[in-house]
Amino acid sequence: MVYADDVIGIYRGLSVNNIPVWLSGGWGIDALLREQTRPHKDLDLIMLLDDVVQMREILGRAGYDLKELWSENRWVVDTQGAETPTAFVLQDSAGREIDAHALRLDDRGNGIPAWADAEGLIFTKADLAGEGMIAGSRSVAFPRDAGVVSHGL
Repeated sequence: MVYADDVIGIYRGLSVNNIPVWLSGGWGIDALLREQTRPHKDLDLIMLLDDVVQMREILGRAGYDLKELWSENRWVVDTQGAETPTAFVLQDSAGREIDAHALRLDDRGNGIPAWADAEGLIFTKADLAGEGMIAGSRSVAFPRDAGVVSHGL
């Protein structure tokens, strides 16, 4: 299970390293509603492709390792030249899971999914400007349609 304190800690740990992430899935919906509505088995994150390597390094130091690649994963070369997964799950020794999906920003600031089978899916600049609340923490951003990421889109 992933608890509110876990979400806040992960979010803040990435934020202080200048890695923006957006909540999706159950925690994203709860952030939008500003209350936890149910227990969550994982934390769904959307992030910039160019931050994936650094995010994995930071979370790796916290005990998170690659658990699996989703079927929609595509290996893409980021702007630093690193071959990077775009749809994957990290898990720590306590069984907490982070389900991550990577996107790129277009020249207008819209998020374009880097993973496969997401043709036509766009997170507008306005979607990516949303804010929510997890356990009183207002610093959580999420797409307005927080439940939009699902596997096999």
